[in-house]
Amino acid sequence: MSDGPIPLQQLHDWLTGLQERICAALEGLDGSDFREDTWERPGGGGGRSRVLRDGPVFESAGVNFSHVRGDELPPSASANRPQLAGQPFTALGVSVVIHPRNPYVPTSHANVRCFIAGTPDEPAAWWFGGGFDLTPYYGFTDDCREWHATARHACRRLGDSAYRRYKGWCDDYFYIPHRGEARGVGGLFFDDLNEPDFATCFGFARDVGDGFLDAYRPIVERRMDHAWGERERDFQLYRRGRYVEFNLVYDRGTLFGLQSGGRTESILMSLPPLVQWRYDWHPAQGTPEASLYEDFLPAQDWLGIEPKAADEE
Repeated sequence: MSDGPIPLQQLHDWLTGLQERICAALEGLDGSDFREDTWERPGGGGGRSRVLRDGPVFESAGVNFSHVRGDELPPSASANRPQLAGQPFTALGVSVVIHPRNPYVPTSHANVRCFIAGTPDEPAAWWFGGGFDLTPYYGFTDDCREWHATARHACRRLGDSAYRRYKGWCDDYFYIPHRGEARGVGGLFFDDLNEPDFATCFGFARDVGDGFLDAYRPIVERRMDHAWGERERDFQLYRRGRYVEFNLVYDRGTLFGLQSGGRTESILMSLPPLVQWRYDWHPAQGTPEASLYEDFLPAQDWLGIEPKAADEE
């Protein structure tokens, strides 16, 4: 799918601007500053990594921009597109992972990216991917509904069916098969988006990227001063282990970054600073910890919009 040269500078400028806006918002909530590192990739391109550590609100937050080039698509990018194997590539994106200090504030992740096979002037193919998802430790129905309502609003450009499709894809993607459970309460996940045209797809990617703060900031503001103690912290560190397991075993972005020779420090900034595992631990029935597993992690219709719209049937 190609409809002419890719507006590379426009992509670059929007993504770096998105990084700026997200960092400014998080600094405003936390009162701390991001550390910035610029880096170059030996195979071509580079990026700008920004990390906030040990803040009063965010124990760890990373907001990374990358613009990399290579002579050959890595296996994670060409697995579903064997006809493109061996093509040069360009990839641009912003990735966000936030691990709050307060266990009542959810961890959150977002990313938007564009892949170009061939060259930007004469692309053999291009596609967008990304989304955002929420990983609470203690569930609040209002937070989940608001999160998904904002996700649905971000999909309006692509029509009524887009939210259901990308919400369902998110539920399926952020699932940990070896645990038999979801990583969190979902949101949006999309990939291989190249229809109907570049302008529409780029517009949708902008809607998702810009919608992330609209979805996440109100939840942080509502929960960041909630009282917590050793029990909540202990459960937060345990559940962070699930986040680590998913990112290191299944996450496409992690695999692409490592396979394409990306900067390891920037790729693994998604991992939380502190985490713990326990052998065969299960929460006691009737506890808030058990409620997370029973009432929030199972995929569900948070907005009450089923059955499917007519254009999906």
